[in-house]
Amino acid sequence: MTITQWLARKNEAENGAAAEAPPRRTAPGSHPYQELKSTIHRRLIDRLDLSTVADLTPEQLSGIIKTVVENMIAQEGIPLSRPERDRLVIEIQNETMGLGPLEPLLSDTEISDIMVNGPHGVFVERRGKIEKTDVFFKDNEHLMAVIERIVSKVGRRVDEASPMVDARLADGSRVNVIIPPLAIDGPALSIRRFGVKPLQMENLLANGSLTEEMAAAFEAMVKARMNILVSGGTGAGKTTFLNVLSSSIPDNERIITVEDAAELILQQQHTVRLETRPPNIEGKGAITQRDLVRNALRMRPDRIIVGEVRGAEALDMLQAMNTGHDGSISTIHANAPRDALSRIETMVLMAGFDLPSKAIREQISSALNVILQLSRMSDGTRKVVTVSEVTGMEGDVVVM
Repeated sequence: MTITQWLARKNEAENGAAAEAPPRRTAPGSHPYQELKSTIHRRLIDRLDLSTVADLTPEQLSGIIKTVVENMIAQEGIPLSRPERDRLVIEIQNETMGLGPLEPLLSDTEISDIMVNGPHGVFVERRGKIEKTDVFFKDNEHLMAVIERIVSKVGRRVDEASPMVDARLADGSRVNVIIPPLAIDGPALSIRRFGVKPLQMENLLANGSLTEEMAAAFEAMVKARMNILVSGGTGAGKTTFLNVLSSSIPDNERIITVEDAAELILQQQHTVRLETRPPNIEGKGAITQRDLVRNALRMRPDRIIVGEVRGAEALDMLQAMNTGHDGSISTIHANAPRDALSRIETMVLMAGFDLPSKAIREQISSALNVILQLSRMSDGTRKVVTVSEVTGMEGDVVVM
């Protein structure tokens, strides 16, 4: 007896009428195996004592799920081979305890990005190359259930009133979600992963991201408390590189990090991590990066690290660099060092002060010491392509 025939017989028994075995269809969401998994998962939830689940360790819950599922398979006479049984148990454990179909991808250390374009389009970036996987969700409802599981753990919500949300996983991976009506073809989920062990300068040397001379110079810049701006486009490795730079900061210094979504992994013991907060349902209670940078100045920092400068906090960051907080580091989304300067100038204007352009540029030239430009190459590797020293002003122009 096949799985399809078993499902048809089960359907007949439950409905009290003869049911023709459904045809074998090739669409992933309608595969008989997925129907079987959904059926057993529903029955598992019915059998579990949810009042005691919270008190169990992951290992205990995993063992209970395995026992219950295998008993159901045996009692119902479901026609599965041993490899199929093992696969089914693991997948139901993932559905119950983790993030369902995404769990195998999250356990793959070579994957840096997971991109879900609706239930049947799951892509990953592996070693700098994007590839389509054979992973899929049953339907949009299944995908939304996993998304809800992610955002609820960090106190966020996603619905028609709030169709875009940023979150993070327990391992620090950054998550972005956008759902209909903004995402026309179904929910879209993006996960930017970060290694359990932060990369060191030696790793970047081995990858060819920089030369030994660069590595020595960058370490010296950090120890000399130079103010550094890491610039690069999407996926250029700015956050990873900032993490590597921060490893050269002496362990006895007090570091305050400010981020939209916490993803920096600093090794120093005297580190305080600050993260922004979105507004509540009523549109109140938001805490911005600018709020956090201002607060960081009151926390007796030796260094302030802003994960990515995006808006009006640029003014406060420049003022901090100009008022004794040397050694600060930040990143910015820009395709060239000169573009980075232009973007900072625009961001300062977002602070609401009617400052002359020359005054802003003078602030920039006196605050920043070095701009490091990163780029993602056509073969998927990331490299430091430009090192620009900010030397001052000539007329109205910042000189590099």
